[in-house]
Amino acid sequence: MGLLDRAGARLTAHPEEAEILVVNTCSFIDTAKQESVDTILEMARFKLAGTAKKLIVAGCLVERYRDEIMKSIPEVDAVVGTGELECILQAAGLSMPAAPASLSPFNILTGAQAAEIRPGLESRAATHKSDISYRPEGDHREQQGRFRRDDWHGATHLLPTYLYDESTPRFLTTPKSSAYIKIAEGCDHPCTFCVIPNLRGKFRSRRFESVVAEARQLVARGVQEITLIGQDTTCYGEDLRLKDGLATLLEALAAIPNLRWLRFLYAYPNRITGKLLDTIAKHDNICKYLDVPLQHASPAVLKTMKRGAGADIFLKTLEKVRAAVPGIALRTSFIVGFPGESLRDFELLEQFISEAKFDWLGVFSYSHEEGSGAYSLTEQVPKRTVEARKRRLMKLQQSISKRAKQQWVGRELVVLAEGESDETPLLWEGRTQFHAPEIDGKVYINDFANLGPHVTALEPGCFYKAEITEAHEYDVVARILAPAM
Repeated sequence: MGLLDRAGARLTAHPEEAEILVVNTCSFIDTAKQESVDTILEMARFKLAGTAKKLIVAGCLVERYRDEIMKSIPEVDAVVGTGELECILQAAGLSMPAAPASLSPFNILTGAQAAEIRPGLESRAATHKSDISYRPEGDHREQQGRFRRDDWHGATHLLPTYLYDESTPRFLTTPKSSAYIKIAEGCDHPCTFCVIPNLRGKFRSRRFESVVAEARQLVARGVQEITLIGQDTTCYGEDLRLKDGLATLLEALAAIPNLRWLRFLYAYPNRITGKLLDTIAKHDNICKYLDVPLQHASPAVLKTMKRGAGADIFLKTLEKVRAAVPGIALRTSFIVGFPGESLRDFELLEQFISEAKFDWLGVFSYSHEEGSGAYSLTEQVPKRTVEARKRRLMKLQQSISKRAKQQWVGRELVVLAEGESDETPLLWEGRTQFHAPEIDGKVYINDFANLGPHVTALEPGCFYKAEITEAHEYDVVARILAPAM
């Protein structure tokens, strides 16, 4: 979006206004692929109706099904993979630096679910698994390691290598006070349930100075909350031979004036070092929040996943984290239904969740992905069993979360006000440092009486001192005490 904007394009969120449509896709699991294809087909109807002249597909689906997209959906004019972001200008027919002021608007969509599909395209949406399919034989990219990571060496020239830096133009779509910074791209972990390394390439860190420079630029633009992201942020700097790279980076970023909240997603469990925890504890503006996707707790399942460890080791890790950073909020995610997961494996996971008492937890059904290491495993768990296990774990977490949130009542916390609630304008929504953007529960604000003598309303993107007055299973209710200084 930043490249298009700098080239003179006017971006719009309304596809009916756009001359060129760009659909950014995901290909991590089946539901994401379905949503991506549905959205492509929805956008194709604007081209068939004559309101749009060009349709471009970008992102992970391109890395996985490049040729099939072009063959199966002829309305698509160009594809741009995860390592080809700068090719968006060529695909759109633009050149740097100039573009006419009268250029028609562009539309960037990020996976909105299709509301309707033009007749004639509907059958393709329903049968996309046969139209757009992984080809285990005969594809030169697969044979040379494009989809399988058996041998990185000799396949690296086919893997995405793109990495943006502080000079890459950005078009912020987040609320004015918050922004994400990608500090690394790709992944070297061999997790057998995952195809991300095949789609994003080898792990590669951005230069230390580049990340700090971008953070300073964002704060100068009014951003007060920065979330560092990557497939594995805790590996940051290893390829650059930085010792404790993430901790060192956090130290530098925490020193930036006017940066109120700093957090990172996600942490690989065996990369949580003492130095990292000390750094989180030391700085007030580093959020006391850690997202550690553990995936399972059964040693047998984790071994097949090529993750290692188990419930006992994880409990010791969580104990170390909580001792080093008192009051830290912990989030994790688990996969149920991995091939070969027995009832005993599931019960071990259930018992671990009861003991670990995470603040936030997500449970996902295993997705049998072509090109993953687990795709050859034949001992599949019945879908009905998978869904029952998922519901059982979420019900357990619901009770854990409800008890934990009740302990919040009476606490005074700083809340970032985000705007009116979708449910009613009488409520506002916000977050504390213990809530990551978009993925955790909410703080509902129902009392604005103490804003001060010259302030009549809350302002989105501003921080306030608040008292928690009610607690529910995942959400809490608060009243404003005063603007946070």
